[in-house]
Amino acid sequence: MRKPVVAIVGRPNVGKSTLFNRLTGRRIAIVEDIPGTTRDRLYANTEWNGVPFILVDTGGLEIAKEKEPLAVASAQYIDLIRAQAQKAIEEADLILFVVDVLDGPTAADKDIADILRRSRKPVLLVANKADNEKRQEAAVEFYELGLGEPIPVSAIHGLGIGQLMDEVVKLLPKTEAEPEPEAVKVAIVGRPNVGKSSILNRILGEERVIVSEIPGTTRDAIDTYLEWEGHPVILIDTAGIRRKGRVEPGLEKYSVLRALQAISRSDVSLLVIDGAEGVTSQDAHIAGYILEESKSVIVVVNKWDLVPKRPGIKAEYEKAIRAELRFLDYVPILFVSAKTGEGIDQIIPTALRVQEERLVRISTGKLNRLIQEAVRAHAPPSKAGRNLKIYYVTQTSVSPPTFVFFVNDPDLVHFSYERYLENTIRKHYPFVGTPLKFIFRKRGE
Repeated sequence: MRKPVVAIVGRPNVGKSTLFNRLTGRRIAIVEDIPGTTRDRLYANTEWNGVPFILVDTGGLEIAKEKEPLAVASAQYIDLIRAQAQKAIEEADLILFVVDVLDGPTAADKDIADILRRSRKPVLLVANKADNEKRQEAAVEFYELGLGEPIPVSAIHGLGIGQLMDEVVKLLPKTEAEPEPEAVKVAIVGRPNVGKSSILNRILGEERVIVSEIPGTTRDAIDTYLEWEGHPVILIDTAGIRRKGRVEPGLEKYSVLRALQAISRSDVSLLVIDGAEGVTSQDAHIAGYILEESKSVIVVVNKWDLVPKRPGIKAEYEKAIRAELRFLDYVPILFVSAKTGEGIDQIIPTALRVQEERLVRISTGKLNRLIQEAVRAHAPPSKAGRNLKIYYVTQTSVSPPTFVFFVNDPDLVHFSYERYLENTIRKHYPFVGTPLKFIFRKRGE
């Protein structure tokens, strides 16, 4: 199911990043009182009243001829920021146009309003910095932009955010699941130029997509249907995901959003890394995106033909990868070469096995006996003189496997003890490649 996209746009220094942080509930965007600070688009999954969507923060749209002095960016760089914001507008299902009540309508605001009207996308006009009654009343000046009623908010103080989010949810397209073939959906993700498209072509045995040495050749997520020994599979090839600051202007940067959407549509993600380079910080970031979506993972080490061979090299490599990706200690690691074909035939069978693990369900009786034995073997640590008590546990769903623990006080659950419980379950039910979701509730809730 595709999540709707909400893009935050506006001229520099009106508080877009502050609003982004407020709506996501996390301090993700860097916030400075300097125009041009947000150079790259930022993406985050969020929701309101049970409605999920992807929120996109953008750099400022600087359109008017009479530009304000910029402390950190040249006019050329501002043009690149503007291009990125315009790309976000093209993909968005809804646009939040942020203006500043302290400045009132400016020439740049009017130019941006013209662009938004031409986009024919639904727009909510957000009058930011309205943190008192006088400023809230001043928001009416923005009626002249011709984009409907301004919604006064204060992103920094949280005023008016509830009303804004209610309006957002009303305007989002309905996200009912579209009928898709009954198939395991496998997303191929990773940094640019690690060989994702080459792996896909090797799997298919034919050139179905463009393969190139140039990073970013694959701009969009591409779905390919195949049957593997009678099992239907959908392979989703994506553009490479680069770390913030290394993404080039234009289509390549914009493709990150579609890659993230591909992860959210998948059951299993193949995290492709370059065997010649080893694990990078960006590989770890991509793994984080996958885990945020609670998707299963297989680490695929490509270009294995370029790694000098010696006895024990695979064991050394696997140890190094697990050290770098400590939070993925339960995932399979495959060593392949898209160039020679080595190991390629392991990929789909491993993905199908991981998907089976994703659907494993443990009976309530077996689960409770397992957890009771774990508690007897290692009692929970006390906190402020109080001990955690686990009364009952049940698996409420699969894909991902989700476990609800009924306890005396969820605040007494320490991360290390939660990890211990997970390791106990995995010892008997490995859930290979699949993250587990734990929910702790007070008994009676």
